[in-house]
Amino acid sequence: MKNFYHRLIYILLVFIIVVADIFIIRYCTDMYRAKKQSSLLNNIKIDENIIIQSATSSPPAPQKTERMLQLEELQKENSDIVAWIEIEGTEINYPVLQTTDNDFYMNRDYKKSYSSAGSIFLDKDFSWSPKSCNFLIYGHNMKNGTMFQNLLKYKDKAFFDEHPTIRFTTNEEDSTYEIISVFQSRVYYKYETNVFRYYYFVNAETEDEYNNFVNNAKSASLYDTGKTATFGDQLITLSTCAYHTEDGRFVVVGRLKN
Repeated sequence: MKNFYHRLIYILLVFIIVVADIFIIRYCTDMYRAKKQSSLLNNIKIDENIIIQSATSSPPAPQKTERMLQLEELQKENSDIVAWIEIEGTEINYPVLQTTDNDFYMNRDYKKSYSSAGSIFLDKDFSWSPKSCNFLIYGHNMKNGTMFQNLLKYKDKAFFDEHPTIRFTTNEEDSTYEIISVFQSRVYYKYETNVFRYYYFVNAETEDEYNNFVNNAKSASLYDTGKTATFGDQLITLSTCAYHTEDGRFVVVGRLKN
């Protein structure tokens, strides 16, 4: 009987070790894939003649940058890829995906394979036609610095001073957004009133609604960025998890640079 229990304990220990190894291998694989995503565009080479043809086409067409053409190539792999986001000098350099379910890309990479790191994704309610006024974009806060973890560096004003802009590329434009606000928040309970639920704002029905969002974002900001937005400016809002409080969030808001 004693030998039976010893064998049972041994089998259980072996099982636990095997399962732990599987989780560790999967985690390391996911982190590798997450890091690899940031170099995707480097692997897409665009013939310079195509860029020239785009600029000199007849009838004249909106000029496409190399990055816009690279994005088009990447979209052939997955049509859910709607944009590319980069903050120069950080790890944030990723495709942005969108589907009809905000949960889908929380645990899938841009190839739709399972990944604990997930993807950077645009809120499902963002409309491209007519175009919503706020690109509301989510990403995980990964301990290894991938996805949107680097957003938390904006707690430091000196970091903002060195990284005041966001590059955002779609099929229609290759744009720069100036950061107007950096703040900490959380997901609020339904019964809480008079709180700033930034995560509900994708489009403004009125000028007052737009201004209310901007004013709240500016009031919540950890410091004065010296920039603001006025009704009609396209906005971008980047959101990730934070641990200063239960269900905490860290948020960076920018406006399209004129």
